[in-house]
Amino acid sequence: MSNPARVLYLLVDGIGDVSIPAFGDRTPLEVAHTPYLDALAAGGLNGLLDPVEPGLACGSDTAHMSIFGYDPRIHYRGRGAFESMGAGIAMAPGDIAFKCNFATLDTASGIVTSRRADRHFEHLGPTLCAALDGLPVPGYPGYHVTVRYATEHRCGVAVSGPGLSDAVGDTDPLKDNLPLRKSGPTDDSPEAAFTAGLVNALSEALQGVLETHPINDQRRAAGEAVANVVLLRGCGSRIRVPCFHDKHHMRGCLVAPTKIIAGLGLSFDIDSLEAPGATGSYNSDLSSKATTICAALTGAISSPDQQLQASEQAQADKAEQGRKEEASQPPALTAEQWANPGPGGGGYQFGFVHVKAVDDTGHDRMVGFKVRFLEAVDKMVGQVLRRLWEAEAAGRGRYVVVVSGDHSTPVMFGDHSNEPVPFIICNVRHAVEALGGPAHVTKVPLAPIPMPDVKGTPPKAEDLCKQAVFKDARRKASWAGRPWDPAMPPELFGPWRDPWPTCVRGDPVRCYDEVSAARGGLGRFPGSQVLTLVKQFAGVTPLGAAGGAGQGAGP
Repeated sequence: MSNPARVLYLLVDGIGDVSIPAFGDRTPLEVAHTPYLDALAAGGLNGLLDPVEPGLACGSDTAHMSIFGYDPRIHYRGRGAFESMGAGIAMAPGDIAFKCNFATLDTASGIVTSRRADRHFEHLGPTLCAALDGLPVPGYPGYHVTVRYATEHRCGVAVSGPGLSDAVGDTDPLKDNLPLRKSGPTDDSPEAAFTAGLVNALSEALQGVLETHPINDQRRAAGEAVANVVLLRGCGSRIRVPCFHDKHHMRGCLVAPTKIIAGLGLSFDIDSLEAPGATGSYNSDLSSKATTICAALTGAISSPDQQLQASEQAQADKAEQGRKEEASQPPALTAEQWANPGPGGGGYQFGFVHVKAVDDTGHDRMVGFKVRFLEAVDKMVGQVLRRLWEAEAAGRGRYVVVVSGDHSTPVMFGDHSNEPVPFIICNVRHAVEALGGPAHVTKVPLAPIPMPDVKGTPPKAEDLCKQAVFKDARRKASWAGRPWDPAMPPELFGPWRDPWPTCVRGDPVRCYDEVSAARGGLGRFPGSQVLTLVKQFAGVTPLGAAGGAGQGAGP
């Protein structure tokens, strides 16, 4: 095999969890119906991933840095620069930036009553950001403030000017019903002391604009929480690290509407692609994400500009003809194009796609909805397998799929925890084999994936427990080697018409969940080893080479 396989890395934010009594001491992944993730588990290698290190409840920023091969202990300079760059703020050396929340402040007491004024803020956030952009900071002439909307209740705020330091504290109290903090220096430098004073003046100036903004007047009149303060947190400056291509010898792209992840990728010179309709929230178009990242890997997209043109053309075609389920296949690529990915060549060798909604269900403690969003992600995996398999069968390269999380977000806790997350790496052809062959994967619908309505009635725990019993029966049948038959009685195996894994490769794992992954052949390992493993498996570097290797495309 002369050319390495191309890699699609799906990171499901907050995917890990703990056993839940209402589910019979099962995790949401053990309850969710996930036939395509299970096929990846059966066809590939499994393990448990500590995104940074065992015992650390990490944030998404440090976890992604570690997974991409950049040690956060050395390179991390705060998450503010990632959020702001992802939101479209160009940062120069010496600039500082913050990852921010629109929040609710009781001005009489100085208490932050809600750190998130409203998660569903997409229709208001851009207007408020426009009102804050370019705001002068009283007492600090010569300093420029840039504000851009990110997602949900979040925005990026950057400050440019001489003598700034990112060694300053947050104004965020970190929990509701605590006083708004004053920023202070975190080292002894005069620059840090100066910057802390500027940050406090900026906080007051932002609050002054928001307090009297017409949007907040309307929200008060309607009895809704006002967004009258911006919590400035995670002060950071742009990091200086080797670019992803030079470090890993793969040309990379990502689809990540969550701005902090997009900005982090930009810090590593990874191309950021836009997927129409994709957001960092509950209403994201997962099918669009799958389509975009697969097109980038199979050669239909070789640069962000080309992707934008393709997106605009697709929107025009949709307006004229209506949405079609089947996407036209990109032209076959020459051997020279595959060997030289890039503009005019064969697209990308590494495609990263981030899904945020599962993490939000954990933070919002939506026990039943976490199961349903995991099932929506599984449908996305099915579309990915179909698109990549059809490209592989047509001679347009070989493909590897990786799935992991960046941390656990247990729904019972509502925050990040230190539990490891399940990890899979699998050749697409082996996942198709586990599903029962091409006849099954080519039937996967490519239509938009319906997303659960979080404003509706949540699934009942007793119904999910019954579903878990069906899933246990399917797992036992798979372990026993019983072939899938669509005539199986639904009262025993559930209402689903999806096959269970019919073969295994690599290790004996047949299901994608925390407990099953613990039996995997990869064991438990830290995030710093992920890209080494990926390059080994995909054949980017030969066995035994420094920085990782693998022969062919894995087992």
